[in-house]
Amino acid sequence: MKNQLAHQQYLTTQVATADRLQLVVMLYDGAIAFLGQAKEKMKAKDAAGKGLFIGRALDIIAELNASLNFQAGGEVARNLFHLYNFMTAHLTKANINWDLKALEEVLTLLKQLRESWVEVARRAKRGELMEDTAASELAPQAHLESVRV
Repeated sequence: MKNQLAHQQYLTTQVATADRLQLVVMLYDGAIAFLGQAKEKMKAKDAAGKGLFIGRALDIIAELNASLNFQAGGEVARNLFHLYNFMTAHLTKANINWDLKALEEVLTLLKQLRESWVEVARRAKRGELMEDTAASELAPQAHLESVRV
């Protein structure tokens, strides 16, 4: 019980002190972790666990989608919007049909996008770009070029 409370306090502090780009990376980390757990539950034939963890990942993807700024983000925001909607449909399919391949495809996309956001955060931290322009000008373009939705 003490460990769980300490972990919760650590997470609360981490979120409270993170900048916007770090928060985006943390959201990706959460979705990736939940899908990893869903994958294990799927392999174990645990329907309730599978649904729980896919649902949590879907909640994070919905939050990422809702936070898009189409005016500042332009084409990148539009691409992310379509990609998040693709992920939502794919995860719904994975949940209903026990489709491990669909789940793994979304997991791969999330990992690629996460790496792009990590690089954006690094560059912003080094002062190579402003945080406000990072999302609109640089964000996950590196991996979006190879993604077809």
